Amino acid sequence: MVSIEEQIRKAIQEGKFENLAGKGKPLSLDENPFTDPEWRLAYHMLQESGFRLPWMETRAEIEASLEARRQELAHAWQRYRLAQADQADAPHAQAEWRAAQEAFHHQVQELNARIRNYNLEAPSIHLQRGLVSYTAELERVTGDGSGSA
Repeated sequence: MVSIEEQIRKAIQEGKFENLAGKGKPLSLDENPFTDPEWRLAYHMLQESGFRLPWMETRAEIEASLEARRQELAHAWQRYRLAQADQADAPHAQAEWRAAQEAFHHQVQELNARIRNYNLEAPSIHLQRGLVSYTAELERVTGDGSGSA
């Protein structure tokens, strides 16, 4: 019995993968491969009308919320860094930055709870979303991960 790998290698050597339709173009991932064939047309019509499956909508909401939280944290960091130049305002800026960090930490915990629920709904492990790392996000904004000057 010939293994799949050997069959693929032989087909490549024979040039059977040359001149395939769509070669060099991105794959169309518009259709969910796990959709019941009897419902495929209905889902396609809904998608064309701007509707998404609930788990897809949840994923989009999670991503939008994460991006908004990232922007808020980045703005708080920028305000903190600008206020560092003004020694008189430094203690107030420090307190605001710490409050922003605490708020973001709480928001990350809430997002991770939503992500865990989403991962239970996603039809495949490949469609699941990893949890958000507070430390990694803080490092992305501050450049050093400590969140302090």
